[in-house]
Amino acid sequence: MNIKNIFKNKTMSTENTEKDPIVDESTSENIVNEVGSADELTAEEQLQEELAKEKDKFLRLFAEFENYKKRTTKERQDLFRTANQEVLVSMLPVLDDFDRAMVQIAKSEDELMLKGVELIHEKLKSTLVSKGLEQVELNAGDDFNADFAEAITQIPAPSEDLKGKIVDVVEKGYKLGDKIIRFPKVILGQ
Repeated sequence: MNIKNIFKNKTMSTENTEKDPIVDESTSENIVNEVGSADELTAEEQLQEELAKEKDKFLRLFAEFENYKKRTTKERQDLFRTANQEVLVSMLPVLDDFDRAMVQIAKSEDELMLKGVELIHEKLKSTLVSKGLEQVELNAGDDFNADFAEAITQIPAPSEDLKGKIVDVVEKGYKLGDKIIRFPKVILGQ
């Protein structure tokens, strides 16, 4: 009920009471009290609505900030995880050359040189592993999966069990965390 209707109803009731010999003086006070309480209710309701709106804004802003923090934290972790990628990729040919040198030195009969080179080779590998580098494990006889290896050629399979499978691994593959930074190069059996 709005204020105009209250006044209208009360004035009509006061007109009727004027004709009555018994007139209550509290009627005019009731009109003023009802009008005042109606204003208070609407003001209180407005304040409640404004409070609810501000709470909603605050919660949305807080949620947006939390999402921002999570996103930047994830980006930072990804950056740290792959920050060494360029350096590690440039070190892979050196590691490959070292692996080939180890095979040739193992053929020689100089055990002291072999031991020394093995120590250096292991130190290099352990340093690269400590930076997050992992070798993609593939061997001859494994099933070929194009998601984890690159086939460079196909040759007639030396045996029936190697048809459609890896015959030889020409170049080792490496990954940094979950990301493959160099796919292994393999030869498939036909």
